[in-house]
Amino acid sequence: MSDVFQFMKLSRNPGDKVDASVRKIEFKEIYQPLHSVDAADQAGRCLSCGNPYCEWECPVHNYIPNWLKLVEEGRLFEAAEMSHKTNSLPEICGRVCPQDRLCEGACTLNQGGFGAVSIGSIEKYITDEAFKAGWRPDMSKVVWTDKTVAVIGAGPAGLACADVLVRNGVKAVVFDRYEEIGGLLTFGIPEFKLEKSVIKRRREIMEGMGVEFVLNTEIGKDVQIEELLEQYDAIFMGMGAYKYMKGGFPGEDLPGVLEALPYLINNVRQGLGTLPAGEEPITMQGKRVVVLGGGDTAMDCNRTAIRQGAKSVICAYRRDEANMPGSKREVANAKEEGVDFLWNRQPLGIERRQDGVLKIRLAETCLGEPDANGRRNAAIVPGSEATVECDHVIIAFGFQVEAVSWAEKQGITTAPSGRTRAGGRGMHNCQTSNPEVFAGGDMVRGADLVVRAVFDGRQAAEGVLGYLGIW
Repeated sequence: MSDVFQFMKLSRNPGDKVDASVRKIEFKEIYQPLHSVDAADQAGRCLSCGNPYCEWECPVHNYIPNWLKLVEEGRLFEAAEMSHKTNSLPEICGRVCPQDRLCEGACTLNQGGFGAVSIGSIEKYITDEAFKAGWRPDMSKVVWTDKTVAVIGAGPAGLACADVLVRNGVKAVVFDRYEEIGGLLTFGIPEFKLEKSVIKRRREIMEGMGVEFVLNTEIGKDVQIEELLEQYDAIFMGMGAYKYMKGGFPGEDLPGVLEALPYLINNVRQGLGTLPAGEEPITMQGKRVVVLGGGDTAMDCNRTAIRQGAKSVICAYRRDEANMPGSKREVANAKEEGVDFLWNRQPLGIERRQDGVLKIRLAETCLGEPDANGRRNAAIVPGSEATVECDHVIIAFGFQVEAVSWAEKQGITTAPSGRTRAGGRGMHNCQTSNPEVFAGGDMVRGADLVVRAVFDGRQAAEGVLGYLGIW
């Protein structure tokens, strides 16, 4: 029996973090994996709460205390099986979820000031080590049907949907416009947070389960939606949110001003060696860089520019640090790696000198009354304008959904924001107004967390199974 006072004897241990002097010059994950002894010790810190707050706060409602107990007892394969019952991508969520705002933030030990159980690190450990030891999802009892489903988008929602479908004997064919699976997991998240070998391994696992991937294929361009509706029994749309939000100030379209996502995609493709012919590699070597924004995408841009050898990186955000939307962990990492922050700064415009130097005008702000979402508005302080010179400005204000061009023609209802409407009274999970088409993830929610996209994909698969009469 585990010592009930284990949590007092052992401090929280999420795994070693590579020193900033080393990690800021390489594109490798900065958090080292737990050793088996450390994973068991950390799992043993769990109090096995009768009402596990960690499980409730997890968007996919992982059986966290259950697989922590299995890890403590050294039952790795059973832990992997348990972990996959609720999450199709546990090793990825263990890396990129903001656990401090979800499961670990709700941990009773965290609330009591003892430091949360290292849930994210253990979640990553379970699947990584189980795969290394030869564990694979058990498909031996699957009875295959004659049903096929087209999944549009190989991001977290699409992968999760395909995972649940094949486990229930439905052939899933996943289409994606990129050359590799993962969506923003591959092309939007830098390797210092998620190494791409993790995605490639997941692809191999899913192909072994019976999922088929059709890549470099854009629906509406290379293959028409009408073809999919004719050839498949149902369709799931999980294309995400890729349209970047503009700031609405002069100079956003000047040379040297970059959008966050194309910049991040270009960098990932450089690492993968898949940069399209004719596309120049973007580098910040020796450059002065200003990143505008305060979310995780902004932190990804900050830390990527540092690793590319930028002379300096400034991150300007219109609110204070306490009101940043991004992960506190990512902000702390950026600080350690040499990013300078200008809090309470609102961009007013960008100008470009003849020598190519950019001049960005920033005004100081103060926080006023909360807006409709409860966030305090940033009001400009009169007479506070100042200019910062740089070589590049990267705009990272977040992403919006753009409705697919064929939605209306196919009877798929969208909101004015571009989001696809799905689900409702009398409908199957995630079903759109076209009963043959289902949707989930960011294209329904708007830009959101990876783990919520996974949840939606799994829910949509259940809806599809109900629609097809399998459940």
